[in-house]
Amino acid sequence: MKLTSGHLTFCTNIYAGENWMAHFAVLKDSFPALKAQLSPEAPMGIGLRLSNLASIELLEENHLETFKQWLEQEGGYVFTMNGFPYGGFHHTRVKDQVHAPDWTTRDRVEYTLRLAEILSQLIPEGMDGGISTSPLSYKPWFKDALEREKATVTASTHVLEVAGGLAKIFKKTDKIIHLDIEPEPDGFLESGPEFINWFENELLSTGKNYFSDRSGLNANDAENLIKMHIRLCYDVCHFAIGYEPHTAIINELQEKGIQIGKIQISAALKAKLPASVSERAAVLAQLGRFDEPTYLHQVIARKNDGSLLRYPDLADALAAGENPEVEEWRAHFHVPIFVEDMGLIQSTQSDITEVLNLQKNNPFTAHLEVETYTWEVLPTALKAPLNDSIIRELAWVKNLLEK
Repeated sequence: MKLTSGHLTFCTNIYAGENWMAHFAVLKDSFPALKAQLSPEAPMGIGLRLSNLASIELLEENHLETFKQWLEQEGGYVFTMNGFPYGGFHHTRVKDQVHAPDWTTRDRVEYTLRLAEILSQLIPEGMDGGISTSPLSYKPWFKDALEREKATVTASTHVLEVAGGLAKIFKKTDKIIHLDIEPEPDGFLESGPEFINWFENELLSTGKNYFSDRSGLNANDAENLIKMHIRLCYDVCHFAIGYEPHTAIINELQEKGIQIGKIQISAALKAKLPASVSERAAVLAQLGRFDEPTYLHQVIARKNDGSLLRYPDLADALAAGENPEVEEWRAHFHVPIFVEDMGLIQSTQSDITEVLNLQKNNPFTAHLEVETYTWEVLPTALKAPLNDSIIRELAWVKNLLEK
């Protein structure tokens, strides 16, 4: 839905359908009811997630035209897509395979360009479109810095290839589509500083030669192309896990002319770990309820001296939970954004409030997407009917942005 500070939607990665017909069936079943509650008098946006298989199927026969007609009939529109998970994302063990295939592969390039082709036919006139994607690759897959450096070079070249493809779409259709890189813990790019360093010292540096050789662009035009088509996906949960200073990062990006393509509005788990053994055990027991086998739940712990410890998954952190030097955990588990206090543990809802207040006062993106995809694996006490949960989350954001 269109608010004064941007287009607000939810991401359909909450739904389990991995082929197109299954995904479309869920949309047809749920979207009309959501729109009736949230935006009865005006069009409502959809943050579309397509698996690789679904993206192939959508371009077959007349499926895309049928989908466009359905959107028009129901008052829906697509302006952003989630191109991070390539394969199955529900009812299967995902964990680190959410990064596969990574940006070192042709599969990732072809999938992303296919999403761009679809999006170019769905974006309403006068709007830009965005596709969020993985932070190049996953650090633990590479044994040393040299291997990661080589992979970064390959991945960056592939990102530039996609930028070139998006530029061709712009030249042909006058529609701007941007690829929104989404940092997350243990990704090749996991923080604001890492993203900015990569963008300036790898992507722009390599990109100027890349587009000079292939398109004859001068350095200034190449930089403008890259900055138009490659942006940051600001996932609030991911940045909160790293205790990042949101205001400072967003200000630095703006100063450097690096655009934020989308805010993914999401909340992480956080917990203070008391010094008392018995009190700490109670907190750890609460956190243990979120240790489940489907998704990665990376933990970043803050020590008493302010330094950070990283754990690849919640089970690893729980095994080290008695470390007396640690005072706080933040865990990559997307919890409902309308809940802050869960008893002995909390969410990073205050981080969302900070980022959205910045957006409200000085908008830096037009794309706002709620992304709580963990409803099926939440502890029972936090579960509710899915449509009710989506409505409650979007209403919470709308209230925050418009009060």
